[in-house]
Amino acid sequence: MRDQWPFESDVRDVVRQLAAGAYAELERRTAGVRLSAGEIAAAVAAYGRRVVVPPAGSEPPLDVVPIRATAPPAWSVDVALWTAEEGQSDLTLQLTVYAQPPAGYRIELEDLHVL
Repeated sequence: MRDQWPFESDVRDVVRQLAAGAYAELERRTAGVRLSAGEIAAAVAAYGRRVVVPPAGSEPPLDVVPIRATAPPAWSVDVALWTAEEGQSDLTLQLTVYAQPPAGYRIELEDLHVL
């Protein structure tokens, strides 16, 4: 699958880390701005299912909304997550992605909840 957004591979990597239970790594990657490793773990545990990486070719599209009047550019991104028990689930990861030229993108985890 070809990335639609220039930051899509970064977002998909965040999903892989979440599925792997690498919550401390996610906290470091996102500087713990909104969610700590403990809060991420608690949200997944409260959902009661195991987050998994979607099967190849089944990745749901990202729901991306550009954030107006930001420099450098930023986007609000919702990612539908998969679980081992349900396949595509109602659990959604909400992110904010900031362009950081020339280094790439900075990602903040805004929320992890049922949408």
